Amino acid sequence: MEAVFAQRLKSARVMQGFSMAELAARMGNRISKQAIGKYEKGLAVPNSENLIALARALSVKLDYFFRPELIKVKLGPPVYRKRQHLSKKSLARIRETVQEQVERYLQVESLFPPQRFPAQRLPDLVTRQVKSFADVEELAVKLRKTWNLGLDPIDNLVQTLEDRHVIVVLLPEIDHFDGLSCWANESIPVVVSKKTEAGDRLRFTVAHELGHLLIDAQGIDEEKAAQRFAAAFLVPATVVRQELGESRRVISGAELQQLKIKYGTSMQMWIYRARDLGIISESHAQEWFIAFRRIGHRQEPGAPIEPEEPMRFHKLVFQALAEDLISESRATEFLNWNIDRIREKMLGDFHAVGA
Repeated sequence: MEAVFAQRLKSARVMQGFSMAELAARMGNRISKQAIGKYEKGLAVPNSENLIALARALSVKLDYFFRPELIKVKLGPPVYRKRQHLSKKSLARIRETVQEQVERYLQVESLFPPQRFPAQRLPDLVTRQVKSFADVEELAVKLRKTWNLGLDPIDNLVQTLEDRHVIVVLLPEIDHFDGLSCWANESIPVVVSKKTEAGDRLRFTVAHELGHLLIDAQGIDEEKAAQRFAAAFLVPATVVRQELGESRRVISGAELQQLKIKYGTSMQMWIYRARDLGIISESHAQEWFIAFRRIGHRQEPGAPIEPEEPMRFHKLVFQALAEDLISESRATEFLNWNIDRIREKMLGDFHAVGA
């Protein structure tokens, strides 16, 4: 049990982005940096009072420290956006948090019969090798067809991926971090984005990271290929031409605002799509980009798109609780909620049914 505690303590500390000294300071140095080091090496175990203090400082439940590692999770090499600006501490924090959340996710799934969920994998498309942006456009359309999405706007991209057994993780604000993608245990697709993104930016990041999981770039830049994939998956070329026409001299701001609302994509992305597909000239695109820079590229006019949230993990926890597969205490540890919140969410706006 000491080994489990040691590993969990270090994991919780890294996820919060604390050094041992910073963790000690958050507790008013009632536990020294040296003592924390001993705990993490499995050389000592804190008393009950210090254990409670550690849990509060790290924002975890007491049960977290002693949860056995029932499912081993190994993350493959992640592909980051803007990784060059991330500190080693931030990289460690991101990786530890993703691993912890994927572990929780798989532990909840393991509570159900094996046949309850199909294998978690992306579809076997004919080819994932792309040698041109035309190939990228074709790959995006092929995936939409495989997933029976048609050409209509995707109402909720995050839930669309979750329904296809892609694990989507949203992380708190971390400087210079937008998103990443990786494989867990070599077969489970994982997409990660910032939690604080505006809805249109979050959707693009999620689609971008999905592109990294699918694309095998041959002779073209993979990052640019993933960007093109995201745009083509969210708004296929056929749709862009239906909305804008084959050729335009000028696109109005009113059109861009309406398209943003309809498709959940930024106004800027529509300008990129129109330029890349040859609908508008490079000079008109640059006029728009200058206008966006003038107001701040993250502050487009009009009402923002509401950010999407992963829902499948929470749903599975409540299913497990409803079927008596886990206790209320275990549910609080999985969700990191208090017992009153668990009970309130279980009832929703209804009185108990079948009690």
